[in-house]
Amino acid sequence: MLEYTDLSAFTQGYVNAIMFTECHCDNEELEHKTFEDFAPATITKIIEDCAGFELLNKGLLNAAYLEDYSYNPERAGHDFWLTRNGHGAGFWDRGLGDIGKKLSAACGWRTRYPELHLYANDDGKLYLE
Repeated sequence: MLEYTDLSAFTQGYVNAIMFTECHCDNEELEHKTFEDFAPATITKIIEDCAGFELLNKGLLNAAYLEDYSYNPERAGHDFWLTRNGHGAGFWDRGLGDIGKKLSAACGWRTRYPELHLYANDDGKLYLE
Protein backbone atom coordinates (compact mmCIF):
# COMPACT_ATOMS: atom_id res chain seq x y z
CA MET A 1 0.00 0.00 0.00
CA LEU A 2 1.18 3.49 -0.81
CA GLU A 3 2.39 5.47 2.19
CA TYR A 4 2.03 9.22 2.70
CA THR A 5 5.83 9.57 2.56
CA ASP A 6 5.81 8.00 -0.93
CA LEU A 7 3.91 11.02 -2.29
CA SER A 8 5.62 13.96 -3.97
CA ALA A 9 6.00 17.15 -1.93
CA PHE A 10 3.26 18.82 -4.02
CA THR A 11 0.90 15.90 -3.38
CA GLN A 12 1.74 15.83 0.33
CA GLY A 13 0.82 19.52 0.53
CA TYR A 14 -2.46 18.79 -1.24
CA VAL A 15 -3.29 15.95 1.18
CA ASN A 16 -2.38 18.17 4.13
CA ALA A 17 -4.82 20.79 2.87
CA ILE A 18 -7.57 18.18 2.48
CA MET A 19 -7.04 17.03 6.04
CA PHE A 20 -6.89 20.62 7.34
CA THR A 21 -10.09 21.73 5.63
CA GLU A 22 -12.16 18.55 5.92
CA CYS A 23 -11.03 16.45 8.90
CA HIS A 24 -11.54 18.67 11.92
CA CYS A 25 -13.77 18.99 14.99
CA ASP A 26 -16.50 20.84 13.06
CA ASN A 27 -16.95 17.80 10.84
CA GLU A 28 -17.73 14.91 13.21
CA GLU A 29 -17.99 12.36 10.40
CA LEU A 30 -14.38 12.98 9.32
CA GLU A 31 -12.83 14.39 12.49
CA HIS A 32 -10.56 11.44 13.30
CA LYS A 33 -9.80 10.27 9.77
CA THR A 34 -6.21 10.00 8.56
CA PHE A 35 -4.38 9.36 5.30
CA GLU A 36 -4.75 5.62 5.93
CA ASP A 37 -8.54 6.05 5.61
CA PHE A 38 -8.36 7.18 1.98
CA ALA A 39 -9.75 4.62 -0.46
CA PRO A 40 -7.23 3.44 -3.07
CA ALA A 41 -9.33 5.13 -5.79
CA THR A 42 -9.13 8.41 -3.88
CA ILE A 43 -5.35 8.20 -3.60
CA THR A 44 -5.14 7.49 -7.32
CA LYS A 45 -7.34 10.53 -8.11
CA ILE A 46 -5.27 12.75 -5.81
CA ILE A 47 -2.00 11.65 -7.44
CA GLU A 48 -3.40 12.05 -10.96
CA ASP A 49 -4.86 15.50 -10.27
CA CYS A 50 -1.67 16.74 -8.63
CA ALA A 51 0.63 15.34 -11.31
CA GLY A 52 -1.61 16.70 -14.07
CA PHE A 53 -1.80 20.17 -12.53
CA GLU A 54 1.97 20.26 -12.02
CA LEU A 55 2.62 19.16 -15.59
CA LEU A 56 0.17 21.62 -17.16
CA ASN A 57 1.47 24.48 -15.01
CA LYS A 58 5.15 23.61 -14.72
CA GLY A 59 6.37 26.97 -16.02
CA LEU A 60 4.13 28.97 -13.70
CA LEU A 61 4.98 26.85 -10.68
CA ASN A 62 8.72 27.12 -11.36
CA ALA A 63 8.32 30.89 -11.73
CA ALA A 64 6.47 30.98 -8.39
CA TYR A 65 9.29 29.08 -6.69
CA LEU A 66 11.80 31.59 -8.09
CA GLU A 67 9.62 34.60 -7.21
CA ASP A 68 9.53 33.67 -3.52
CA TYR A 69 12.21 31.28 -2.31
CA SER A 70 10.06 30.23 0.67
CA TYR A 71 7.33 29.12 -1.74
CA ASN A 72 7.83 25.45 -2.58
CA PRO A 73 6.00 22.44 -4.05
CA GLU A 74 4.41 21.50 -0.70
CA ARG A 75 2.93 25.00 -0.28
CA ALA A 76 1.82 24.97 -3.91
CA GLY A 77 0.02 21.63 -3.44
CA HIS A 78 -1.74 23.08 -0.40
CA ASP A 79 -2.77 26.09 -2.48
CA PHE A 80 -4.03 23.87 -5.28
CA TRP A 81 -6.59 22.26 -2.94
CA LEU A 82 -7.56 25.58 -1.34
CA THR A 83 -7.96 27.37 -4.66
CA ARG A 84 -9.88 24.66 -6.51
CA ASN A 85 -12.34 24.47 -3.62
CA GLY A 86 -12.79 28.20 -3.05
CA HIS A 87 -11.52 28.25 0.53
CA GLY A 88 -10.74 31.99 0.54
CA ALA A 89 -6.98 31.52 0.32
CA GLY A 90 -4.74 30.08 -2.33
CA PHE A 91 -2.45 30.95 -5.20
CA TRP A 92 -3.76 34.50 -5.67
CA ASP A 93 -3.09 35.39 -2.07
CA ARG A 94 0.61 34.51 -1.74
CA GLY A 95 2.16 37.69 -3.05
CA LEU A 96 2.97 36.05 -6.39
CA GLY A 97 1.24 38.74 -8.47
CA ASP A 98 0.34 37.73 -12.00
CA ILE A 99 1.77 34.23 -11.48
CA GLY A 100 -0.66 33.64 -8.61
CA LYS A 101 -3.58 34.93 -10.68
CA LYS A 102 -2.68 32.59 -13.56
CA LEU A 103 -2.32 29.58 -11.24
CA SER A 104 -5.69 30.44 -9.68
CA ALA A 105 -7.30 30.60 -13.11
CA ALA A 106 -5.78 27.20 -13.96
CA CYS A 107 -7.84 25.54 -11.24
CA GLY A 108 -11.12 27.38 -11.68
CA TRP A 109 -14.46 25.65 -12.10
CA ARG A 110 -14.24 25.82 -15.90
CA THR A 111 -11.04 23.79 -15.96
CA ARG A 112 -10.38 20.08 -15.49
CA TYR A 113 -10.06 20.77 -11.75
CA PRO A 114 -13.55 21.55 -10.42
CA GLU A 115 -14.42 21.73 -6.74
CA LEU A 116 -14.29 18.44 -4.82
CA HIS A 117 -15.73 17.26 -1.51
CA LEU A 118 -14.41 14.56 0.79
CA TYR A 119 -16.84 12.10 2.31
CA ALA A 120 -16.79 8.80 4.17
CA ASN A 121 -18.56 6.00 2.31
CA ASP A 122 -20.40 3.08 3.93
CA ASP A 123 -17.13 1.13 3.85
CA GLY A 124 -15.56 3.76 6.15
CA LYS A 125 -13.10 4.84 3.46
CA LEU A 126 -12.71 8.41 2.23
CA TYR A 127 -13.72 9.40 -1.28
CA LEU A 128 -13.83 12.58 -3.33
CA GLU A 129 -16.81 13.74 -5.33
